[in-house]
Amino acid sequence: MRHTATFNGRLAFLIGRIRERLWVKPLAVSGLSVAAALLAKAADGTDLGQIVPNVSADSVESLLSVMASGMLVIATFAVTSMVSAYASASNTASPRSFPLVVADDLSQRALATFIGAFIFSVVGLVTAKNDFYQAAGRFVLFVLTLLVFALVVFVFVHWVDRIARLGRLETTIEGVEKATTAALQRWRDAPALHGVPASPGDLSGRAVLSDTVGYVQHIDIAALQDCGECIEGRIRLAVLPGTLVSPVRALGYVSEDALPVTEADRARIVKAFVIGKQRTYDDDPRYGLIVLSQIADRALSPGVNDPGTAIDIIAILMRLFVFWAAPSQNEDGLPVKFDRIEVPALSVDEMFDDAFTAITRDGSRIVEVSIRLQKALASLASMGDAGMRDAAIRHARRALACAEKGLDVPTDLATVRHLAAFAEQTPDPSAGTIP
Repeated sequence: MRHTATFNGRLAFLIGRIRERLWVKPLAVSGLSVAAALLAKAADGTDLGQIVPNVSADSVESLLSVMASGMLVIATFAVTSMVSAYASASNTASPRSFPLVVADDLSQRALATFIGAFIFSVVGLVTAKNDFYQAAGRFVLFVLTLLVFALVVFVFVHWVDRIARLGRLETTIEGVEKATTAALQRWRDAPALHGVPASPGDLSGRAVLSDTVGYVQHIDIAALQDCGECIEGRIRLAVLPGTLVSPVRALGYVSEDALPVTEADRARIVKAFVIGKQRTYDDDPRYGLIVLSQIADRALSPGVNDPGTAIDIIAILMRLFVFWAAPSQNEDGLPVKFDRIEVPALSVDEMFDDAFTAITRDGSRIVEVSIRLQKALASLASMGDAGMRDAAIRHARRALACAEKGLDVPTDLATVRHLAAFAEQTPDPSAGTIP
């Protein structure tokens, strides 16, 4: 069971990285296309030729020629459109949203279909012109060609609507919100990654340092459990996914009562931490909050001057925190699968800093942004979560301090001050006291 969990965790992480590679699906479909074109030859070894109508080689070759020439143009158009959408997403939203745009399943399937159809038509055309097929093979190839043609038409019509939206700011924001929600859900399902919740501030034990500089992308808790059993001790994580580590930063601490940690043991512990050059969304919900905040901050820049986008993102951030604070379906607690691994909890304070610091700083000069921010923080303060209430009050005070320096109209400032008081009062949402 433990090795299965290790395999599943690594497999899910690898699949996430593969989805970000644009060439994987086209390559796989191209291989299937070649196999399908050659598979038609197998029909010649059956009695199918005596049953099916005789399809002329010229008709098959003509249809394949039309498809080959058309698919090359459509595939080129698809690549050009996707590259334009990727550039638009990076320029209008955030460069950190690029992996999500590239991982769009529908666009990848469309490109794979167009390239696969092109490869299929070229291979079929070459084999048909060299009399590779007999009557049954030609009929099967003809049927396959019609099916591929129908699939291309369906995918193209469906994809045109998608490519018109891909790269647009609204679509990119929606993708980041979806990825952040999924990461938050994974943490809600396993608050301590199925390990033991760690005591705050406990850094005792023998430190295990990183070998490289980069961001923690994934932690193989099952592999660490195996290491803990081998050394007959406990391992307390000092980092979570998203943490920037270096050769002087401890990844974790081995308890003092454990057996001596050999170099092989240390290497196994370090190997359980997947460290890369960039942060990823899968296990790092704070990264999604940061990217949303960066998109809002870009919208607030004088060159863009789009406070409406910042206001929309404040609502999205509020929705994410409400989702995070909602009661879990596992209110009785989750079973501890990895009893030798102590895992610190996500910090609500740091999550609020990731989400609201930049918006507070650069939105303080715009009254409508300041108003929406104070309303959102007041609502979050009333969610009934003590940690979230303290973080919301702290940011409401900071937002008010920034507004006092950024707003010049006295009536605007008075409105923001009035709204800032609601976070301190912790009103009851059901009473409708938040304006």
